[in-house]
Amino acid sequence: MQTTTKSASLITTQGLALLSLAGVVLYIAIDVLLFFLRPDLSIVYRAESDYGNGPWAWIMDINFLLRCALSLAAIFAFWYALPRTLLSQLAPGLLTLWAIASGILAFFPDDYEGTPPTTHGKIHLLAAALAFLCCLLATLLLTVVLVRLWRGQPIVAALIISWLIAAVSLLLLLKAGFTPGQVRRTLRAPLFRL
Repeated sequence: MQTTTKSASLITTQGLALLSLAGVVLYIAIDVLLFFLRPDLSIVYRAESDYGNGPWAWIMDINFLLRCALSLAAIFAFWYALPRTLLSQLAPGLLTLWAIASGILAFFPDDYEGTPPTTHGKIHLLAAALAFLCCLLATLLLTVVLVRLWRGQPIVAALIISWLIAAVSLLLLLKAGFTPGQVRRTLRAPLFRL
């Protein structure tokens, strides 16, 4: 009976992980579609959330809800796959806040940079800040859990280096006085200049 439970759990974990990865691919495809539908909004210089305004806003809203759903799939995959420790339970909790906040973004469009703040824009900014902070902390906790779990394997160094690069880059940009929108654009710009 235990073997059947373990194999069912493995199938569930793999299915959720694949669903999450497929969602990431779809999310990127939708962003690329919006890039072409809204040539007036350069993703290099504007926040991705700006696509949530205007004639194609409903597509960005779908993308925010997709981010919520694919994040939840990843959370359940981690929940099934990781040992039950305090860190491995806190990380999915923080990722759940990321997922919920990502879904909230669909219902509260942001304000274009330089325009007067609105209530929905303030809610959007608060949800986005909460989402990214939770995601950064959750990925730190997951890195610690996976480093312990995979001790001695080559992927461990890549996990640690990846997290450190992301965290140090974010902190340096914030310390230099960049706003969250400018930080996103700065980190994303090299990808679009290849």
